[in-house]
This record gives sequence, structure tokens and C-alpha cells, in this order.
Amino acid sequence: MTTRPYNFSAGPAAMPEAVLQTAAAEMLDWHGSGMGVMEMSHRGKEFGAIYEQAEADLRELLAVPAHFKILFMQGGGLAENAIVPLNLSRAGTVDFVLTGSWSQKSAKEALRYCSPQVAASAQESGFTTLPDPASWRLSAGASYVHLCSNETIHGVEFQALPDLKALGSNAPLVIDFSSHVLSRPVDWSRVGLAFGGAQKNVGPAGVTLVVVREDLLGHALPACPSAFDYKTVADNGSMYNTPPTYAIYMAGLTFQWLKAQGGVAEMERRNIAKAELLYGYLDASSFYVNKVAHAARSRMNVPFFLRDESRNDAFLAGAKARGLLQLKGHKSVGGMRASIYNAMPIEGVQALVDYLRDFEKEQA
Repeated sequence: MTTRPYNFSAGPAAMPEAVLQTAAAEMLDWHGSGMGVMEMSHRGKEFGAIYEQAEADLRELLAVPAHFKILFMQGGGLAENAIVPLNLSRAGTVDFVLTGSWSQKSAKEALRYCSPQVAASAQESGFTTLPDPASWRLSAGASYVHLCSNETIHGVEFQALPDLKALGSNAPLVIDFSSHVLSRPVDWSRVGLAFGGAQKNVGPAGVTLVVVREDLLGHALPACPSAFDYKTVADNGSMYNTPPTYAIYMAGLTFQWLKAQGGVAEMERRNIAKAELLYGYLDASSFYVNKVAHAARSRMNVPFFLRDESRNDAFLAGAKARGLLQLKGHKSVGGMRASIYNAMPIEGVQALVDYLRDFEKEQA
């Protein structure tokens, strides 16, 4: 392994170095086929083998039950904000839990296709908390309940998914798990559909994962484009239109890497350790501040601020000089953000903590 900078980008994000090396070695000739993956027909036996292995590995890693379909689609999480209501809303009422920028975008987009209702919102806290499910105002007869289970920008994460049945709702739960997919297990008994863009924890931008319960298929609105109808996509094995073949291949390599590391359980153990290390230093410092309530903190995306923000430029320049990249916070909230996805080793988080400490001493 070479020594590379540590990339804390929120997405597209760092990928495992071993995955990138394998892809580089296979760029011109995949397994003696004489073709690179991006040159293959999606209907050929070579790509068929890549696709089938990727789907099987993802099902194994996330313990996806047999009555859920796994779809590889395009358009990213943002497109799913339209595709989900086109397929599941039946033009009726949909409940939204607003926990940050991404769930706000989801509700706004859904307005084109259905009647979104705000069941709960953490806006009053500046999205630094999560609304207690016991306080949610769920609609009778809602087509589904939408939840962004990890908000990349505001750095909040549901540590457990809500049990809608216990809350008196029979609606399926839809989760946007773009920014923490494969970082922890999913309780599929509480989920009807999960979707996520790949470019944070899975691979390059271009492929979108959709895991959908079979009974939710076949209810698309008449206006839904055929290529976005989940039943059509499922019936054609994600091959109704040409899928993002190279992105699926890269995702498949990442799935194999994850299995070699010990799977999702091992990733969760590592992610807890990384998050505890970084939050522990931030909490002990008077120089930096993280505003997110402890119970709501994301393991994947850690926003923080320098108490004296006039030092921001110096902080970022010093970080880059130390090989710590992409630490600037999202423009909508400012400050800093460290995204510590599966591909970020604990050594990278330790290097960041060491820099935080050194910068604080220099500026004292």
C-alpha cells in the first residue's frame, strides 16, 4: 500500500485503496476477456457474472430478506426523491420526518406527485437533534413514511429505526440511507424501501441502490417513466435500460473488500471506534465545538466549528499541508466537516485528532 492523503470528503468520497488498485489492474482486460468492464455489453456473460456477484454480495452483507428486491438504478438519491413517490405514493398522503437538508429536499420534491405532510421536524434546534418518534404526528392512511436515516450535512443519525407499527401506523417506512449504507446493519422488519446513492460508502457516483419489499411493487403512477418503475426494473433484473455498468463493477469490488474485512458487523465496530475518537477530542476541547446532541450524532459525518472562525482559512491550509483533505463544511452550514466512512481507517482519524491538537496549541 502506498501512503496517500486522508480524504474526508462527504461525497464523492474516498474508496478503499485495494479496490482502486484492483480496478486499475483490470482496466484494460477483465479476467482475460480482452475487454475492460466499461467496454462490455451489459447483456454479455462477462458483465452478467459481475452483476450477479455484486447483487449476491450486497444481499449477504446487508442480510436482505428474500422478499426484498435489490435494484441498481441511476439518478442518485436526489432522483429517488421523485422516483419513490412516483412508485409508492398512489398520489395520496406521505408523512415526512424533517431532520436536515436532505429530508427537506425529499419533501419538497414529493410535492409534485403527492400530498406531503410534516410528521415531525427538528428545524427549531437547527437540526442538531432528532424528534422523538413518540412525538411524531403520523397521518392515518399515509402511503409511506419518509426518513433520512443519516443527514450528511447536519451530521445527525438515527441510531435505531422507528417501529411504525408500535406508533400506530401501518405505512411502510422509506429510508434514505445514502450516507451510512453498509456502515451498520439494517432492521428490515421495520423497512419497506431503502435507497442510497453509492458515492459515499459504496463506490463512484453513478449507481443508486434501491432495496424494496416485493409487495410495494406494481403501484406506480401513470406518469412514472418506464425506466423508473420499480416493477419494470425488478422484472428486468435492473437491465431494462443500460445500467451504470462500471459503477456497479466498482461497487461489487467494494462489497468484496467489505466481506474480506469482516462484513458489516466489523465495519460498525470500526466506525464506532472512529467516531468515539473524534468526538471525544472535540468534546474535551474548548477550541472546537460540535453542536449536535450526543444521542443524535452521526458516526459518518462529523461537523464541527472553530470557536474563533477567523482561523478557518489557516486551519484548512494547515490540514492540507498535513495530507488531511476536504475538511471544509457544507456551504449551507459553514465550519468544518469530517466524513469518516468505511474506507477511512482509524489511522486517518488519529491523524486528524493529532492535527486538531497541534493546531490548537499553535493558536493558543
